[in-house]
Amino acid sequence: MSQYVYLVRHGEQQDAEHGLPDGPLSPRGRRQAEFLSQRLGGVPFTEAHHSPLQRAAETASIIGERMPALELTPSSLLFDCIPTGKTEDTPSAYDPFFGAVTEDEIEAGAAQMEDAVAEFLAPKKGEHHELLITHNFVIAWFVREVLGAPDWRWMTIDQAHCGLTIIQRKPGRPWTLLTHNDLAHLPFELRTGLPEPLPV
Repeated sequence: MSQYVYLVRHGEQQDAEHGLPDGPLSPRGRRQAEFLSQRLGGVPFTEAHHSPLQRAAETASIIGERMPALELTPSSLLFDCIPTGKTEDTPSAYDPFFGAVTEDEIEAGAAQMEDAVAEFLAPKKGEHHELLITHNFVIAWFVREVLGAPDWRWMTIDQAHCGLTIIQRKPGRPWTLLTHNDLAHLPFELRTGLPEPLPV
């Protein structure tokens, strides 16, 4: 029997470009979540968790409207966080990012993600489908963990708003990345949240 974890980044936040730490979904973010709920409608979820932050909680609520039997539970392990500080292998191009991050934030984020991996990637009995509605860096850390990549690599793994990442584990095998940042359920005009492409 297989174990699946469905990792979802919240919908677009209203006024996020103004640097607000949290807030409600924008109208576009609500539409993203509605399309995602249609995509997930046929999955036999056994449990679901979401970050307590408003943008993730609202995304979960919209998904829950389509799946009323599914209990969506807030989890502090899914808060937005900084999973690690700068390591010896981290390219210097990322120095400006860490210049704005405190040691306390890094320590808290590292502890959170250690607990999150232990909780959500632990073996479960039977066929198991778990939905996690969370944030870009958290999903990046899970993907990095599954691939066994160096710690700093979470910084190179980005998710769009309401993108879908699925990981799977079969008995006796390691976790497998089935799909990353799948946006097939979103019309082109609703695909937001990824960094601007570098000039050619």
